[in-house]
Amino acid sequence: MSTRHPPIPRLWLMTDPRLGERLWDALERLPRGSGVIFRHYQLPLPERRALFARIARVARRRGLLLLRAGAEPMRGEMGTHGRRGRGPTTWPVHSRREAIAAIRAGADALLVSPVFPTRSHPGAPVLGPVRLGLLVRGLDLPVIALGGMTPHTARRLRPMGIHGWAAIDAWAR
Repeated sequence: MSTRHPPIPRLWLMTDPRLGERLWDALERLPRGSGVIFRHYQLPLPERRALFARIARVARRRGLLLLRAGAEPMRGEMGTHGRRGRGPTTWPVHSRREAIAAIRAGADALLVSPVFPTRSHPGAPVLGPVRLGLLVRGLDLPVIALGGMTPHTARRLRPMGIHGWAAIDAWAR
């Protein structure tokens, strides 16, 4: 990662329409220096931009790193998720092959999922700690675990050398 970028946060919130108004509590619950990945793909572009602007105000006030997922640039984005842009770039990864592709594409950090069962993808196969460890072994980028993550599940993954974790529901409780 370039030294001109801020450090990669250890804690992340993935925005999701399921949060509804709980999104605002979740943003307030994040510790200063955490990251937020804005998704909300389903919204028409004007509504998506308005919601992003509102979240960006909270992120600036709270000292959160706000990344934008999706193709359309957003005013106030501090980085991107899943594509190169200005600022730090995180990349979604589900396999070793995707991890290598993300590194070649210029990712600054990898969001590896699903590590544990998650409401976002019910019934989807999960990596679990062992396959997560094998997937990320020897990769020289920060790894953020995603999928069924809580402070408890994150502690279980410390031996795998993860940098941090991301969640939706863990921040909305």
